[in-house]
Amino acid sequence: MVNILHRVGMKSATVDDVYSALTTVEGLSGWWATDTKGKPDIGGILQFRFAPGGFDMKVLESEPGRGVLWEVVDGPAEWIGTTVRWELKQEGDYAIVLFAHEGWSEPVEFMYHCSTKWATYLVSLKQLVETGTGAPDPNDLVISDWH
Repeated sequence: MVNILHRVGMKSATVDDVYSALTTVEGLSGWWATDTKGKPDIGGILQFRFAPGGFDMKVLESEPGRGVLWEVVDGPAEWIGTTVRWELKQEGDYAIVLFAHEGWSEPVEFMYHCSTKWATYLVSLKQLVETGTGAPDPNDLVISDWH
């Protein structure tokens, strides 16, 4: 198994600010996909839709100020059964996100693409938390014909 890992700090933000952006439909649609629906509670399904397709995530864990864990239950074959983990911690004026998209069976080319896209969306999350405006799909940075 292989994982995508990223770390990003959000200045003048709290872990509560980030947690809200990860656990509300309004927050998620403000940085990842404007077409977001579903239930962000434990056991709920979140549906994210993009131009090239979408993903359904089941919320496995959600602990205020600490983090969130999703399992991919629908989407591209490479994603099914993987998990997306958001660990949060406060370091002075920075809310830190340790991000992991875990459980890829092998490092296929699509994983390389997804790693870069996750990085752009983490910057969008940072922008949302720091300025109030993110860059969710369809206003995100396009990096290839896979978007």
